[in-house]
Formats: sequence, structure tokens, C-alpha cells
Amino acid sequence: MTIRFLADESCDFSIVRALRIAGYDVLAVVEHSPRAEDVDVIERAVREKRILVTEDKDFGQLVYASQQKTGGVILIRYPTDARSMIAVAVTDAVRRLGRKIVGRFVVIQPHRIRVGM
Repeated sequence: MTIRFLADESCDFSIVRALRIAGYDVLAVVEHSPRAEDVDVIERAVREKRILVTEDKDFGQLVYASQQKTGGVILIRYPTDARSMIAVAVTDAVRRLGRKIVGRFVVIQPHRIRVGM
């Protein structure tokens, strides 16, 4: 089974391009339903069996505090001075972790990856 992704509007589009080049199925919210509400985005990800890729910390609130169902979330936390490596870092992390990210809340930061729940 192929890992599929839904990139939130907050997700740097270089990540979308890099994942697509690496052969992943990536749907970008900005291309199909701009300005969608966070709850609608995460519900779409669940419905379409996609892992949400975002830079929006509000999704952590939805998943943990609101107990929102998810097929997996990748939260990217990269400061301005490290953004030139963001697409490579996310693609590498996805390759290394593989199916371990399905159903998990993953935080990717420079030199650090946390896999929760």
C-alpha cells in the first residue's frame, strides 16, 4: 500500500514538489480547496486515507485536545534560517520512517524527529 499525503495550505510547497518527485501521491489543499477549515482538512485526510502534512500547530490541538481522528499527521517545525533544507529533510524522514508514520503524530525539526501516539 502506497503512503498518500494531504498537504495543508501552511505547508511549504517545496515539500509537496519534493514528495511528488520522490513518487508519493500528494494532494495539496492550496490546489483543490483553498481556505478550507482545519477540521475539514483533517476530515478529508481521514476520508481519503492520507497523512496530513502541515506547519500549522493548530493541528496538534485538534489531534490531542479535541481527540480528532487522524490517519497520521506530520508537523514540520523549521525556523527561517533552516528552511532551505526543509523539503529534503521531510522527504528523507518519510523514506526512513516508511509506514511507521501511518496513524502517528510526527514532528520534524532540524536534526530531530519525534514520533508520537
